[in-house]
Amino acid sequence: MSEPTVQFRRLAEQVADQLRRRILLGELADGSILPKEDELLREFPVSKPSLREAMRILEAEGLLRVRRGKLGGAVVRRPNAANVAYTIGLVLGSQDVSLSDVGGALRQMEPACAALCAERSDRNRTVVPALRQLHAEAVDAADDFQSAISASRRYHEALVAYCGNQTMIMLAGALETLWSAHEQSWSTQVSDHSIVPVDERLAVLEEHRQVIDAIEAGDSRRAHDLAAAHLVKAQHYPGSAGMVDPTMVRHWEH
Repeated sequence: MSEPTVQFRRLAEQVADQLRRRILLGELADGSILPKEDELLREFPVSKPSLREAMRILEAEGLLRVRRGKLGGAVVRRPNAANVAYTIGLVLGSQDVSLSDVGGALRQMEPACAALCAERSDRNRTVVPALRQLHAEAVDAADDFQSAISASRRYHEALVAYCGNQTMIMLAGALETLWSAHEQSWSTQVSDHSIVPVDERLAVLEEHRQVIDAIEAGDSRRAHDLAAAHLVKAQHYPGSAGMVDPTMVRHWEH
């Protein structure tokens, strides 16, 4: 009796493998709808249960989102940092991992990204202008608590996004997304915005500027050390307590 089950699973995995490859290569665009079941069955000579199992495999991997009802269908979701962040959040949340533990990982990874930014030969054409723009926006937003928090997070996310190492961008980017979602949630619950005075916000932004200056100068060691020292202080408020909650990623407004 076990042989049909093994065969059923193998066929489902073969279909899932082919569809997964198309999604990862971009042949199936993010947000597009998979062909209807009848069309897929003509392309893949398997039974309906095998095809549906393939869909369940891809849905469990986060590569498809199945919509029910009249407007239903399987929506393609290409992997990105937010999807990875949610998956990591599920694992960490299931193990009762604290947000400060995530912060500890970021204190290792984000300074490394800052150093990589400084090592890029094209940094003054790509990295530095983007960081300068984000810094200017953060300075303009300094008087408003929640806007200041959001602007500051965009800077931290950009340090990772512009580091040039795709693996680091995905892994560290997922942690940045996880942290940003929690920090936004924390900021919306703070009733006394003077908890982070304006002069303290500006001092934080000055540290951002110093990191950007080091990146512009190509001084990877200084960029690393400044970023590391900054994170110890920057993580104080949202990272002082609390556990990882993956649902915050779903509700996060970037």
